[in-house]
Amino acid sequence: MDNRVYAQIWWKNPDGLTLSGLFLEGEKQPQSVLIICHGFTGSKEGGGRTLEMGRFLSSKTGISVLVFDFAGNGESQGQFEDLTLSGQINDLTTAVTWCRERFPGPVLTMGRSFGGTTVICQAAEDHRVRSVCTWAAPARPYDLFAGLAMGSSPDSELISLQSPEGSLQIKGAFLDDLQKHDVLRSAGLIAPRRLMVVHGRRDESVSPRDAEKIYAAAGEPKTLRFIPDADHRFQVNAGLAWEATLEWIRAALASPRSFQK
Repeated sequence: MDNRVYAQIWWKNPDGLTLSGLFLEGEKQPQSVLIICHGFTGSKEGGGRTLEMGRFLSSKTGISVLVFDFAGNGESQGQFEDLTLSGQINDLTTAVTWCRERFPGPVLTMGRSFGGTTVICQAAEDHRVRSVCTWAAPARPYDLFAGLAMGSSPDSELISLQSPEGSLQIKGAFLDDLQKHDVLRSAGLIAPRRLMVVHGRRDESVSPRDAEKIYAAAGEPKTLRFIPDADHRFQVNAGLAWEATLEWIRAALASPRSFQK
């Protein structure tokens, strides 16, 4: 039984907001770290499932695990309505920096849903990241979220989005910022670092075709893994997604470091 406890950590993002994270120390030397990014409206704990998965992956590979809340989510400072993809990319970059300043081993990044979009775009510009894994990541997030927008009142800068959890409000700058990012182009910039794309066959929120687009745009080495009967939250066959992620970690840790800048 794994009795290790996640340690609470904090650091500042480029806007001076305090981000909240949980860190599970692994046994692998030199110490390497897996950073796990939550999805849109999510949190670092993932209802406990993310923490459980982190323990599983760490116990099998010896890797350390860092989960954190993007600004405006969970226990991190900021307002949710100020969220942008650019902001999340910056938050993740500071998380990578936190790891690289403390540990000599490689940093791997994994993200679910909009967190998956974030890790693709961040790694495209940050070669300190050894390898990337996505779960149910939108390939064209502007099209996805614009389709959920229900408009705004003339006297408000906020727009309403219809999510599975109900209606929520976010600034119109969120959609404007999405148009600045080309996820498929970013996927192509990850090579020769490894990319693993995981997606549920019955994802009702992000089409499995998005996974195919990301995979097609990426260079080698890359892997596409569809999980049968899994929805957007992987409520069915989550264990298969865990095993695919475990396979990715082992391959990433075994890859050479010569290409890293």
